[in-house]
Amino acid sequence: MSTVRSIWNGAISFGLVSIPIKLVNATESHSISFRQIHLEDGGRVRYRKVCEVEDRELTQDEIGKGYEASDGSIIPITDEDLASLPIPTAKTIEIEAFVPADRIDPLQMDAAYYLSANGVPAAKPYALLREALRRSQKVAICKFALRGRERLGMLRVVDDVIAMHGLLWPDEIRATDEVAPDTNVTVQEKELDLADALMNTLGEVDLDDLHDDYREAVEELITAKASGAAPPAAPTPARGGKVLDLMSALENSVRAAKESRGEEVSGTTAGRKSTPKKTAAKSTTATKKAAAKETTAKETTAKKTAAKKTAAKKTAAKKTAAKKTAAKKTAAKKTTRRRASA
Repeated sequence: MSTVRSIWNGAISFGLVSIPIKLVNATESHSISFRQIHLEDGGRVRYRKVCEVEDRELTQDEIGKGYEASDGSIIPITDEDLASLPIPTAKTIEIEAFVPADRIDPLQMDAAYYLSANGVPAAKPYALLREALRRSQKVAICKFALRGRERLGMLRVVDDVIAMHGLLWPDEIRATDEVAPDTNVTVQEKELDLADALMNTLGEVDLDDLHDDYREAVEELITAKASGAAPPAAPTPARGGKVLDLMSALENSVRAAKESRGEEVSGTTAGRKSTPKKTAAKSTTATKKAAAKETTAKETTAKKTAAKKTAAKKTAAKKTAAKKTAAKKTAAKKTTRRRASA
């Protein structure tokens, strides 16, 4: 740690135990920085710090801090003023409690620091706190003051070092009410099955294998322009077909992920219960059943119609026979009357 510049010196307060420490940044930025230039001649554009009262440029030693009041006046605040604040966290990291790590919402995570034991006497209490954190599998919630404000922090063990993550205060986390979808959407089980299949196909990744492609492309661009060579051409984006629905998108994603891994792409996706062939067979069977039902219905209707016609014929025959019988009876009566009158 001796080669890393500390940004804050103080102590960790662990009950009655005080551990002198140095605070150093745990992360560093590898992004490429650009300068502002004058497009006409390539000259650097610089900012000068000018006093509004004297209208002259100031050196860094002449610049301090000030708070602007509501009336526009400036109240000077010195580093000594901040160092003498009547709070224990001005030069001390105060441990408030120990909690399970999953109690910390990742949204609260801010900048990360390493805590280095400051001097030989600090090594033993430093190791004591480190091993206590490691064995308890908990993190320490603490308060500390840095850059003019009191902050919330979390201590945890990384390898053999105590790391501190700055945490946002709970009231600094925005609510999600205005971000969630406005409409109620129902997700179907088969869509979840496809999403699970896509997640399983993509699998896991070792974060150490990931790198910044954008930064590498910018470095190649700078190298090419510095040597007078032509900048590398941008790759032609793949032309994708129009996605008709979410299911199609998920199915195509699973298929593409499997192909990129060299896996065999089967005709089924996400463990569907029926294959396309089975589906077609089911469809054919259903069609045959429907046709059979239709034929049976026609035959039944025809039989009923024929039965009605037969019954109608029988009824008509009975009526005709009855009429003939009545006619015979009437003729017999007339004959009898004639004979009686003779």
